[in-house]
Amino acid sequence: MDNILIDTDIILDFFFDREPFSDNAAKILSLCEEGKIKGYVTAIMLSNIYYLLRKNAKHEKVIESLKLLMHIVDVITTDKEAVLEALNSEFKDFEDALQNFSAQNRSEVTVIVTRNVKDYKKSNLSVMDPETYLNLGHFSP
Repeated sequence: MDNILIDTDIILDFFFDREPFSDNAAKILSLCEEGKIKGYVTAIMLSNIYYLLRKNAKHEKVIESLKLLMHIVDVITTDKEAVLEALNSEFKDFEDALQNFSAQNRSEVTVIVTRNVKDYKKSNLSVMDPETYLNLGHFSP
């Protein structure tokens, strides 16, 4: 079973139904829900997702959506080591660096799925967009 970090953009594609990306986002989350892959997010992502969803919906509705998400994904810890690695990295975007090193320090996570592949050029993990990841198909029953 793959263990993947699902980047913020994928989660937002799903919640905001952003076409043409929402179909692949829904497929990835469905694979998590079906137990075919193990999806991870970070607490930082959840905070950012809450903030963005809250612009269009009431607190209670956003919280309910995040609770549903928590039933199908796990949360990776961002510890001091990950923060220091992010600060000392060559990543151009600090948030992406935090996500990367939080995932990289979790030995079972091997893939970051994001639409912003170029932002993870410095990652030691496999980084791919949702379509590429889904086309691999090695999570099929």
